[in-house]
Amino acid sequence: MYSQMLTGGAAAARRLRNILGCVLGRDAWMWRTHEVKLLSTASGDTVKIGEISYKLKTPRNPELVPVKYISDPLPQTVAQHLRWIMQKDLLGQDVFLIGSPGPLRRSIAMQYLELTKREVEYVALSRDTTETDLKQRREIRSGTAFYIDQCAVRAATQGRVLVLEGLEKAERNVLPVLNNLLENREMQLEDGRFLMSAERYDKLLQEHTKEELDAWKIIRVSEDFRVIALGLPVPKYKGNPLDPPLRSRFQARDIYYLPFKDQLELLYTVGPNIGAERVSQLLSLASTLCSQESSSLGLPDFPVDNLLPALQVLNAFPMLSSQQLIQRLYPYTSMLGKDGRSAVESVLSRFELLDGRRQPAPTAVTGVSPTNDAEGSADVTLRIADKSVSFQVSAGTKEPCPPDRSPAFINTPSHSQLLAEMMQSHMASDICLIGAKGCGKSVIAREFAEMLGYSIEPIMLYQDMTARDLLQQRYTLPNGDTAWRPSPLVTAAIEGKLLVLDGIHRVNLGTLAVLSRLLHDRELDLYDGSRLLRWDRYQILKEQLQFSDQEMKERSVFPIHPSFRVLALAEPPILGASTGGGGSSSSRGQQWLGPELLTMFFYHTITPLAKGEEMELIQGLTPNVPKEAAEQLLHLTHSLRGVNDPTAQSLASSLSTRQLLRICRRLSQYPEESIAHAINKACLSRFLPSLARASLEKSLTSCSIEDMPAPAEHAREYCCMVKDGVLTIGNVSVSVYNPEQKMKVPDVLFYDNPQHLMVMEDMLKDFLLGEHLLLVGNQGVGKNKIVDRFLHLLNRPREYLQLHRDTTVQTLTLQPSVRDGVILYEDSPLVKAVKHGHILVIDEADKAPTNVTCILKTLVESGEMILADGRRIISDPREAKGRPNTIVMHPDFRMIVLANRPGFPFLGNDFFGALGDIFCCHAVDNPKPQAELAMLKQYGPDVPDATLEKLVAAFGELRSMADQGTITYPYSTREVVNIVKHLQKFPNEGLANVVRNVFDFDSYNKDMREVLIEVLHKHGIPIGAKPSSVNLAKELPLPEVKMTGYWTINQGGNARRKLLCPTETRPIDVKGPVFLRVQSYPCNRQESRALSFSEEKARWQIPMNEVNIICDVTTKDDSLYVATCNPVSLYAMKERGDAILSMELYDIFPRTISGVWQPFVTVAPLGSPLEGQVVLHEEQSNTVLHLDLVTGAVRRLLLSQDADQPPPRASGWWNNKEQQAGHKMCRDFAHKNWLLFYKEDGNQLEVLDVLEGQVHSIYLPINLKSVFLVAEDRWLLQESGTSRKFLLTKPMHMAAEESGVCQLHSISEDSASSGHGSSSAEVSSPQTVSSNQLPNENLSAALNQRIVSPNRLLVDTDSYARIVVGFPDLMSPNEVYSFKRPVDLSVTRSADGGAHSFFRGGLRTGTAKRENCASLLSVNQVVRALPSSKVPLKEVYPKDVTPPMTAGYLEVTDLNSKKVKYIPVPRSMTISPYTSWLSKVSESDVVMAPLGSGGVVTVDMGGYVRLWETGLDTLQRSLMEWRNMIGSEDGRPIQITIQRDSGLDVSAPKHGKTDPLNAPHVGGNQWAGGTGGRDTAGLGGKGGPYRLDAGHKVYQVSQVEKDAVPEEVRRAAREMAEKAFKERLREINMSEYDAATYERFSSAVRRQVQSLRIILDSLQAKGKERQWLKNQALGELDDAKIIDGLTGEKAIYKRRGELDPELGSPQQKPKRLRLLADVSGSMYRFNGVDGRLERSMEAVCMVMEALENYEHKFKYDIVGHSGDGYDIELVTADKIPKNNKERLKVLRTMHAHSQFCMSGDYTLEGTEASIKELAREEADEHFVVVLSDANLERYGIRPERFAQALTSDPQVNAFAVFIGSLGDQAERLQKTLPAGRSFVAMDTKQIPQILQQIFTSTMLSSA
Repeated sequence: MYSQMLTGGAAAARRLRNILGCVLGRDAWMWRTHEVKLLSTASGDTVKIGEISYKLKTPRNPELVPVKYISDPLPQTVAQHLRWIMQKDLLGQDVFLIGSPGPLRRSIAMQYLELTKREVEYVALSRDTTETDLKQRREIRSGTAFYIDQCAVRAATQGRVLVLEGLEKAERNVLPVLNNLLENREMQLEDGRFLMSAERYDKLLQEHTKEELDAWKIIRVSEDFRVIALGLPVPKYKGNPLDPPLRSRFQARDIYYLPFKDQLELLYTVGPNIGAERVSQLLSLASTLCSQESSSLGLPDFPVDNLLPALQVLNAFPMLSSQQLIQRLYPYTSMLGKDGRSAVESVLSRFELLDGRRQPAPTAVTGVSPTNDAEGSADVTLRIADKSVSFQVSAGTKEPCPPDRSPAFINTPSHSQLLAEMMQSHMASDICLIGAKGCGKSVIAREFAEMLGYSIEPIMLYQDMTARDLLQQRYTLPNGDTAWRPSPLVTAAIEGKLLVLDGIHRVNLGTLAVLSRLLHDRELDLYDGSRLLRWDRYQILKEQLQFSDQEMKERSVFPIHPSFRVLALAEPPILGASTGGGGSSSSRGQQWLGPELLTMFFYHTITPLAKGEEMELIQGLTPNVPKEAAEQLLHLTHSLRGVNDPTAQSLASSLSTRQLLRICRRLSQYPEESIAHAINKACLSRFLPSLARASLEKSLTSCSIEDMPAPAEHAREYCCMVKDGVLTIGNVSVSVYNPEQKMKVPDVLFYDNPQHLMVMEDMLKDFLLGEHLLLVGNQGVGKNKIVDRFLHLLNRPREYLQLHRDTTVQTLTLQPSVRDGVILYEDSPLVKAVKHGHILVIDEADKAPTNVTCILKTLVESGEMILADGRRIISDPREAKGRPNTIVMHPDFRMIVLANRPGFPFLGNDFFGALGDIFCCHAVDNPKPQAELAMLKQYGPDVPDATLEKLVAAFGELRSMADQGTITYPYSTREVVNIVKHLQKFPNEGLANVVRNVFDFDSYNKDMREVLIEVLHKHGIPIGAKPSSVNLAKELPLPEVKMTGYWTINQGGNARRKLLCPTETRPIDVKGPVFLRVQSYPCNRQESRALSFSEEKARWQIPMNEVNIICDVTTKDDSLYVATCNPVSLYAMKERGDAILSMELYDIFPRTISGVWQPFVTVAPLGSPLEGQVVLHEEQSNTVLHLDLVTGAVRRLLLSQDADQPPPRASGWWNNKEQQAGHKMCRDFAHKNWLLFYKEDGNQLEVLDVLEGQVHSIYLPINLKSVFLVAEDRWLLQESGTSRKFLLTKPMHMAAEESGVCQLHSISEDSASSGHGSSSAEVSSPQTVSSNQLPNENLSAALNQRIVSPNRLLVDTDSYARIVVGFPDLMSPNEVYSFKRPVDLSVTRSADGGAHSFFRGGLRTGTAKRENCASLLSVNQVVRALPSSKVPLKEVYPKDVTPPMTAGYLEVTDLNSKKVKYIPVPRSMTISPYTSWLSKVSESDVVMAPLGSGGVVTVDMGGYVRLWETGLDTLQRSLMEWRNMIGSEDGRPIQITIQRDSGLDVSAPKHGKTDPLNAPHVGGNQWAGGTGGRDTAGLGGKGGPYRLDAGHKVYQVSQVEKDAVPEEVRRAAREMAEKAFKERLREINMSEYDAATYERFSSAVRRQVQSLRIILDSLQAKGKERQWLKNQALGELDDAKIIDGLTGEKAIYKRRGELDPELGSPQQKPKRLRLLADVSGSMYRFNGVDGRLERSMEAVCMVMEALENYEHKFKYDIVGHSGDGYDIELVTADKIPKNNKERLKVLRTMHAHSQFCMSGDYTLEGTEASIKELAREEADEHFVVVLSDANLERYGIRPERFAQALTSDPQVNAFAVFIGSLGDQAERLQKTLPAGRSFVAMDTKQIPQILQQIFTSTMLSSA
């Protein structure tokens, strides 16, 4: 455009030869039809346009008349516009020029005013313009407030033309102020004057004198006053629509772009070196992109006016490619989406402008030198391809510096090319650089400025920046007068600096529009009335008026320096984001680059660096970085940047070049650190939503970046100490600071713990590298403590700033206050810290709006910042020299910023997202359990460890639930510390009561309360239990102990009785090892003593499937081993551990159909040095395996040479009545690493020595029935058939060959009555014999006599217990004492009914293989598991009580207290269908083993492990602890006693007199039984001998019984609820059966629904957060308006209110969600296996319930896919189910469909179709969630194709949830699918959780 031709200042003036000189030239000129003539006659000059003439007047203020606007030749269209304006002018009408953005309308208005020599009052409207800017503003002069007329009033009274630009920017209620002035030329002013139109005034003058009118304060409006308004048509462009009353007062004229021909001629004159065809192609392109059709495609208008400067560039560089040029004018690649880009490219190719490939781009700037003849310009040489081109550009005042000079700038090829291109653009226009954050925009700007010798003036733009902040601010002079201070922008313009506008994407468009005149015309009107003019216009004006510079200055006209240039920096526009709509999208960025901004700049995009360049850059700036590390880093970053996925993109933005350099600086200092740690820190992965975190982890592993294990083992070495003035934390040392202000150094109570020390070491490393730190974490994790401790150790003084919602830029920097009418500024802590070099701690940074905290960026980055009082902070002391008003930043100044993590539930502003990459981020987490425990011990040294452990465990679980999103509040260390402090001070208050201090917040949220109680109970914190709820089993008396007989070991000379047994030894044959997978499952351990106290301590479930059968359990120390036999597998776990290891052995024992072969295994855990290894023995096949649970190695040990042959299986043992004899293993001494094997009815013993690797066989003369190892060298054998007993003695060491003889002694049993010798008929066969002896005190207690003797405890079916005294060591007859049973156990049939037989089909056949009997010697007890049929239930339970359903009972025989009790074992949840097999394992449904700690462990058939505590003493102790935890509410009333210090001394204590009347006595020291006295006995006094209560009330508060709600009230409430429920059902006519069916699905997902709704609610609340409304007449004082307040303005307040969405911003659209559910036949078929169909129905139910009533936010539909097709409608978006009945109908449809549909799979097609369909709809965001059990491989679908389908449209976020299918297929699938997009629900219960995760993380991303 014409004006644009002149922007080049002097240089451009030379270039544009054909510019019209002075208008006063006498020669007229002709131009086709309309001619513009200047006629000079005697009566004055006249301007004639066509046939219309206008008479010129001499201007009174000639400096206000525009100059140098008229172009030559004048295009015809312009002449027509001018003629029309003249017509309106002659009619006295106001005009409105409407048209597209760009300087054309303004230039036409100015041309007209220049022609008619009219003075102009120009005002650019913005959203901050108020009435005072138009009418009158008050200023204070020497203590009095005066009104100063503003533009509208000046124009009206002086007869000027008021040019209003940007009417669509002004707020609605501002412009109507002018209505009356426009219509009737009248206006009432604030100072009491009244403007009146010229005619009326002249009429009044005929009747009154001028003096009278002046006295009435009536002022005449000049008849020459006109208004020219310039505006954009609003529905097309953004802004406020014209107010109808205002619109009716204007005459409109559409100023469209110049016609093609006119424009073309103009362009030809500018670009003589360019081919005509090329020019017309460019113009054709521009016109096409401005057409209606292109704007209906949503393409912004092409900035036609910028073609002029573009052709100047092209004229100098004819070889430049047109496509590159167009990219600068119209950066379509970065501002348009895919469709837009392809549309533009098709136009480009149409006009043959796609020549970006062929034409060479400028590659580098080779030289810059100052031009000799012209001041303020420089010659630049560029290398293009192989030739050099020189040209002249304007330059700064400093010496230009050739490229590649500064060490801080590493030149990469792409950057040097960018700089070369910028040089080209610089010759014609202002530049805008677009690049992602942290990619080096500021660095390039600095380098560009240095090359050309510019001084930089950086201005950081922020969101609510006003036009005033940009141009001028008010301040007061020392005498109290108000004045205006020019902003840095204005001074830069006058001094000719390079103005860097940082962040134009942030600032409001209406504010930027103020600058459009500065950028296009280099003119500016300021608030105080001064004007800045373009250099050449200023010079012409000076010549015309013959003024000196001084005189011009007095008339406040200033020149803009010819070298002045603007360089704007911005982040790329967010594609597809709604353009700045409402509060929600402003946080996500906007499509800020609209048609108005396009006309202001040339755009250069900083392309992301190529990998090689970035590597070069990193090595240049951090030379000693480990190369391999840097390469891995770059590999990861570039792989993230290359993915078209929003999650990956956001991760990549946290790894900007700036962040990479920071990581590399750190690595070059500490090369041994792990990269994964650095990346996790930079991305703050600890607080990413779960999807993003998964995505990051996947990228890390795919780039093979291994995370080193956390240095847990080095935790001990973390120490921190200050020694000789040197502080050492971990391995980092630094000398302690010596501050001037000691009192500002924080001092805080801090208990060291390893984790916090690690964080502090990490902080110190970064601190030493000179970084500013950002600490992010949940509340209460100790961020403040860590920082204070850190500064305390460093001895650094700190300044503290707490941010909040209402923090503004002003409050961050200065606090203004008024003293004696003069405004003074108090330094904020920030400024103080900068001055004195303190550490600034900014707390709660996420609470302040991000647009406020953005100003920290310039401070951190460039060390510069401008304060509100005009001072500026500068980091470089050299620059500060000689400049007034500077604060030099102290070198020790640092910032430490604390913020909560982004996202729910804090819902702060995303400080990390906005400014994360200029700080070094540290995630602060709750301490790990060990560290937390150590810390709590320091807070509560007297609190029992068990209590602390429970707290730590419970809170640990709550935190992990918060991370998964199950609960919303992240419980932190702060809460635990408070609990512990309370317990420390008041030790006898129960833990269960004290934790309520934290959890009472949640007591009204039912779901939350259930979750909490469940977790607390799980960890054994008995919240809600009463001290009385103790359910211990009833004790029954034992029968008297009787001596029942003798055992005599025959040693006589009779040779038949003493038999020698030959032995032989051979090495074992080992086969293997084979390595099997050891899987680890989480152990969900529940403490059982939550609500009541019983013998059961804890319980958990083994992860086994339903058909499996438990066949053995054994323990060693605190490890438990459980074996199952269908298929054979082994599970190992610790008593208090949190993991269960499992090994499946079905490859070794082939899985068989029940009934062919049923394996039965026994486990023996080995002892040191083979800990963690076990021997597994299978009875039928006599297979012995050695398993190592650490490595998964399995070896087979072959005991006998013939073991390889399979045992002959003529007839299976299952169908015989007689069982085939099995092999048995005795494992009593497995901890000594030897085991004994024998075969039933066999005659040899095999002793396996595992360590030696040998087998010793012992051949016996008898056939064996059973073997008991009663000691290591003495074994009790029982002969089969006769049941006679023998004692085998063997030497301790088999290896000693010569003594290798085993002797067999027979044992004769005699009953007590018949004395020795006579053998009695009754021979008992023991079930177990203890392998050790009872301790002496237990023996004495059991037999009721003092006795010391060897003994063994023996158990058989006939007695509760027998003790054989003297056995096996004494040869004299051993006495047998028995506790006889009333009925022998073997007589009671196990199947005579009883509750347990519920599960059992038939009778139990044969005897069970497990005796389930254990003797606990240390507590003197025998425990056995019995079925309920063998328990005297009538004695245990009262008459009217039905015994519970149990898996069996534990019979505990206590020989100390002589009591027996029966503990019921709860029934198992599931049970294997193979009942007959089960019955062979154990007669009750449990197997049992003793625990080392004086108790037993049982495992029921459903795999439920329970730990029981049976020993009396330990039970007693546990009960005490449990009661302490509940707390002793002893039911006594609480007394409130007031102590008065009576000032009298205590004489000797005495009882005092007893008052015969017993009247209450208070105080004194005479009466006994008073209250509050001294020396006498009584209550609440001091110094008395004892308390004496005479029965008076002592200020008593009664204890309110919590449960005192009367029963009838409760019943009434219940009935009311039921009635309401039935009413509701009747309303939606739903049957109760239906209601129950629906409830089944609904209740399963109630918690997820609840937590999703909580999140939705809070998001809604956050979206509704109120904003500041400025310029209010009441509210809080707005600091920015404090001076206006001094002058007496009214609208100086601000208040919170609902901000109307900006006009023209699009409506907030709902998010669009589609759930694609699998309703194929396989879902129905496999539902029985894992309930997948039901889970999917639950998921659908969850979606419907959670989104109920949020239809305006979420538009959703649910579509099914199956073999019948992929678009089965279940819920349509416009008809969503409103109540339970309708929702149930949807679920029923799903169920029915999958039952009857065809087979086949349409997952892929369904996904693709849904994504396509959703992408077509208008919505804020699109989500597709696919539920599928797709067996993709079976249908031949490649996972890659599915991955492609998921990411096929970047607009649609698609997620796939696979219901786990066969084997590891689902996991393999997940590896190939994009991270964070696919989930595998191996357990269908996870489906609702996964959906919840998807929702949460996506909703939050857009919060």
